Amino acid sequence: MIKRKPVTHVGEIIYGVHPLLELLKAKQRKVLELYTLKPEPKVWKEIAAFLPKYPVTVHHLSREQLSHKAGTTDHQGVVALVAPFAFRKSFFNPSKEPFLVLLDGVQDVRNFGAIIRTAYCTGVNGIIICTRQAAPLSGAALKASAGLAERMPIFQASSVAHALQLLKESGYAVYVTALGAKQDATTLKYQKPLCVIIGSEGKGVSPEALKAGTVITLPQQVKDVSYNASVAAGIVLFMIAYQQK
Repeated sequence: MIKRKPVTHVGEIIYGVHPLLELLKAKQRKVLELYTLKPEPKVWKEIAAFLPKYPVTVHHLSREQLSHKAGTTDHQGVVALVAPFAFRKSFFNPSKEPFLVLLDGVQDVRNFGAIIRTAYCTGVNGIIICTRQAAPLSGAALKASAGLAERMPIFQASSVAHALQLLKESGYAVYVTALGAKQDATTLKYQKPLCVIIGSEGKGVSPEALKAGTVITLPQQVKDVSYNASVAAGIVLFMIAYQQK
């Protein structure tokens, strides 16, 4: 008798109730395997209502085993192995997607996820990330976004320079957030189509980004510290959304 090797799936681990529910509702990625507790948590009924028609193996694990699978204890009793995230293949169209965000070196996955969540809530049409020196769209980032990354078109550029070139060719106005700039972000009249660049937590935006458009800053009472990247993004994106109605 020929022994068959067990099927091994190549995918990404996500965890948490909202990330899994948003993924199931979006129907953009295939669920390969599911892991939960025994007995199942109360939220399992809500998740089960959105499970796909195709068969998905459900594994019941101990809390310790589930934490090991997720790589964290912050899994809320549900973990999934899913197909890789479906990044947008074509660049954005300024007439259809006039409000973008470019993340320039954001490396903290929690900031990354929080910015995605804020971008979705303020009506941003798409996010540009770079494959170099940037936080990955990991399970932790998805958890921080409350699963809203599944609803947000995300384009991967090879570098900041590549992203800036695409924005220039497409006709987007670029607004660069930076500490100490002369232009007050709260008094500026923003012109669409536009892209807001958010820099890294430590160094801020890259030198090439500083030369790419209008450099803006948020007023603050102190000079020795700056806003957290996701907080700064939230303030600026809300202002633009409010101004543009």
